[in-house]
Amino acid sequence: MDRIRQTKIGIFGGTFDPVHYGHLLVAQSAVEEFDLDQVVFLPTGKSPHKSVLQVTNPQERCAMVQLAIQDNPKFVLSVLEARNPEINYTYRTLQQLKAACQDTRFYFIMGEDSLDDFPNWKNPEEICRLASILVAVRNEDGKRIGAKLALAAKRYGADMHMLHSPNFSVSSRELRGRIRDGKSVQYMLPQKVEAFIRQHSLYMG
Repeated sequence: MDRIRQTKIGIFGGTFDPVHYGHLLVAQSAVEEFDLDQVVFLPTGKSPHKSVLQVTNPQERCAMVQLAIQDNPKFVLSVLEARNPEINYTYRTLQQLKAACQDTRFYFIMGEDSLDDFPNWKNPEEICRLASILVAVRNEDGKRIGAKLALAAKRYGADMHMLHSPNFSVSSRELRGRIRDGKSVQYMLPQKVEAFIRQHSLYMG
């Protein structure tokens, strides 16, 4: 994490299985809307929410993220969670990051689905103490999500904001299905990521 020296850092966690243009659009929108110095992509290792058997191994997911972000100087890959053999909890990761970068203001990026599940996360109050929360929304969803944000902000004493990102409805699950079914994923993820998937025969059976 020695590259993280700026004062405003976005933390973008997820399985990224695989990473796609929707993820990159959210990260770039966060940079622009909240004037972030960097967005750190943080692929999960062992997640409390998903079985290891359901997820591609961390090394391959990290490799795909690195290929996807290598041309953007604002984007950085962290293997902090991917290399952790224990179950990863977001609050612990943020504690580690804050201890290493005490003068940094962190912004944790999540989607609406994660906001809905946030009460089930481990120590959500601590997450909100350590970072502002950015909830990625599609342009037309703003009014509907505003009420959710207000409730969550009050419940956790959180600094919560809507993160407006261009519409991109493709999901990693859909991409895995298309690859498995032999359908094209062109224009849905970076060509280098698609080439890596083909080279390593990911999601094909």
